[in-house]
Amino acid sequence: MNRKTTCFIFLSVLFLVLNNSWHLSMADDDDHEEKSWYHNKLECDDVDDNHKHRKRSRKRHRDNDHNEIRLKPVNNPTYKEECGACHFVYQPELLPSASWVKIMDKLDDHFGEEIELDPNSNKLISDYLNTNGAEKSSAKRALKIMRSLGTQAPLRITETPYIREKHHEISPSVFERKSIGSLSNCIACHKTAEEGNYEDDYVVIPK
Repeated sequence: MNRKTTCFIFLSVLFLVLNNSWHLSMADDDDHEEKSWYHNKLECDDVDDNHKHRKRSRKRHRDNDHNEIRLKPVNNPTYKEECGACHFVYQPELLPSASWVKIMDKLDDHFGEEIELDPNSNKLISDYLNTNGAEKSSAKRALKIMRSLGTQAPLRITETPYIREKHHEISPSVFERKSIGSLSNCIACHKTAEEGNYEDDYVVIPK
């Protein structure tokens, strides 16, 4: 075998070796990129899963904070006696504390009536209403009331957007019936209102 032939064979073998090494290197790079993408995908999925889990946990936490359906029945004897003598004794959770403060500050003109309370009774009732206002309640209904009000503090429960929305399908003439009188007479239709239960299943609209 002459020198030219030997030289050609050597160069051919060298080319094949170098070419094969280049292909292996490219394959390794592709494999590395694929693995990197896969790991990044896994990390992103983990982040998404953790984010979704945190969102679900926060939602469960909020729901647990407001998982009571019923409002608390009125348990203040002075409030029951003094206010219940004229109208249904509303749960404090039906209005924010700011509304109750306004109401108690205007007893000399309480929706057209003058209410006289001795200082001790006034304080007992005011403290009870302020302590148990809608914003301090764990009931879902109270939460919905507060959300609908925003920064408002109405004097009437019937002025609350949530309450009005709940009754918007009922004709105004229904509330004018002698058996009802007005929208403010909750107990006329909500037969379990005294228990703090205003669910639709217990509503009976009188003729």
